[in-house]
Amino acid sequence: MMLRAPAFWWRDRPGLAAALLSPIAAIIGGVALRRLGQAGGMVDVPVICIGNPTVGGAGKTPTAIALIKRLKARGAQPFALLRGHGGEAKAPLRVDPAHHTASEVGDEALLLARHAPTVVAGGDRLGGARLAVKAGATHVVMDDGFQNPSLHKDCTLLVIDGGVGIGNGCVTPSGPLRAPLAPQLAKADAVLVIGDGAPGAAVAGAARAVDLPVLSGHLAPEASAIAALRGRPLVAFAGIGRPEKFFATLEAEGLSVVGRHAFPDHHPYRPEEMAHLAGEARRLGARLVTTQKDFVRLGPEFTVTAQIAQLPVSLMLGGGDRLDTLIGWAEARVAARRL
Repeated sequence: MMLRAPAFWWRDRPGLAAALLSPIAAIIGGVALRRLGQAGGMVDVPVICIGNPTVGGAGKTPTAIALIKRLKARGAQPFALLRGHGGEAKAPLRVDPAHHTASEVGDEALLLARHAPTVVAGGDRLGGARLAVKAGATHVVMDDGFQNPSLHKDCTLLVIDGGVGIGNGCVTPSGPLRAPLAPQLAKADAVLVIGDGAPGAAVAGAARAVDLPVLSGHLAPEASAIAALRGRPLVAFAGIGRPEKFFATLEAEGLSVVGRHAFPDHHPYRPEEMAHLAGEARRLGARLVTTQKDFVRLGPEFTVTAQIAQLPVSLMLGGGDRLDTLIGWAEARVAARRL
């Protein structure tokens, strides 16, 4: 189970805890930088990576879904590729949402399977990409894996949570960065800031300073799902990178949230936890609601008996044609290799 990020990560400057952990951070950052500098194996279709410079969620999966939809609208056959965080799969496999569970392939894989023609999950990114190409992929969309050197990326979009940015600017465990920011920006083709906030604006400024294109967007909840939740108190729970974002979304829509429960990212819910949540909802005359990512981790015995609602969100991108630009860059780089 992944632990929740410590609060000091998200302060605007390093403090004592970050300083005490800095020797370990220096080692981790050095290893990450060496990995970033390694050349990966190539496949003969464009590989577009949706990554982020920090540990935890920033909106990568909704961004990958938006890119997959754009590719499908162009007549392409995009396959999604991911490690399958929280899943048991090591060797790459094609995800079957009718048979695989989140414990086998991870929650993001099941979400992506609702949109991609095929999803390949497993720790071997290069092997997964080769499997995708053999199965007919015209493009490979990586959800995460920017810092993994095994597979060459033809185009990379780094996703930033505008509300927290890169936190205190330190490398884990002193802060949320997986490696120092500047070398990560040097390996990227563009930056996407999701949501408003001074922290995200600061990262956007750093990206523009090195001539990286900056995109902006926000996550919008599905209108029909919001309508179905009106008129009844809600007990909300979420095990994502920043559960507070989910609670804030519900409240921004004017919904009555009478209970909030935050869990670690990718949290595997235990029966006793679900029983506690269901009991609280009954006492308050409320309905349980969670994110799509959490919902796919719940077995049908929970989602049906407790009548748990899920709230789908979509990425609304300012200047949607910028995705076409990124796709074009990746395709051009593959075409140049073929000459």
